[in-house]
Amino acid sequence: MKRSSSVIRRAVLAAASVALAAGCTAQAAGGGAAGPTKGPVRASAAPSATGTPGEDGKAPSPTATTASPSGSATGKPGSRVLMDDGDESEQVRELQARLRQLDHFDRAPTGFYGTMTAGAVKAFQKMRGLPATGTVDGTTWERLLDVSTKPTADELKPSTTNKLDTPDARCLTGRVLCISKESRTLAWMIDGKVVSSMDVRFGSENTPTREGVFTVERKVRQDWSRLYHTPMPLSMYFSRGQAVHYSADFAARGYNGASHGCVNVRDRAKLTALFDQVKTGDKVVVHW
Repeated sequence: MKRSSSVIRRAVLAAASVALAAGCTAQAAGGGAAGPTKGPVRASAAPSATGTPGEDGKAPSPTATTASPSGSATGKPGSRVLMDDGDESEQVRELQARLRQLDHFDRAPTGFYGTMTAGAVKAFQKMRGLPATGTVDGTTWERLLDVSTKPTADELKPSTTNKLDTPDARCLTGRVLCISKESRTLAWMIDGKVVSSMDVRFGSENTPTREGVFTVERKVRQDWSRLYHTPMPLSMYFSRGQAVHYSADFAARGYNGASHGCVNVRDRAKLTALFDQVKTGDKVVVHW
């Protein structure tokens, strides 16, 4: 009996060893990538930031390398600055021309974004209920496109620095040199249509340019003022010695000076072309 008990005990111990070995093998298989598991297995590493769902089924929060793009890269209206102080481009020129259509910008487009352009943009933004930043973002640009028209070639690069005003009613028929003291411009008009235009300067308070309706009395291509001892090229006389003519002083000093009553023009090339078109007897209107 003792021998039998000893045999039975050894058999039991051997069976237990086999069971333990089988159990370790199964656990090892469950922890690896090859063998199947019979129960939930805890992940050995945290979810990566590449979009792998976490334990709750939701995507993990993005890391710094996968964060959503900032507003400057989304391309949404208002998210990115398109034009700002110091920029210089044809798009800025178009911006200025469109703002000029809406009376926010009162100069000829230059293509350079400076303080005057920023002020005009702010005025537009305030009127349209937009943040008055003075810079052009997507929203501002789209709103401007909606309320303005595509600028013409003359609007982008106008023939005058000063903006032409509404022509006087007396300028709307016939061949007319329509001269505005308000806008300081001369518009050569035929049957109500502006053919060409240019900046002009007038007489001082002591020697004012006369206003009214006149006619071109005579034309002198190369003339000289015997009273003031100055050249008067391309003169078109319209009122007792007062004439439209080219002024080198106006070209050099701009509105820092004044004439002695004549209508000065500073663009010689434009005036030369005009001189060749105007005829004696054509109407001259000088008005405010």
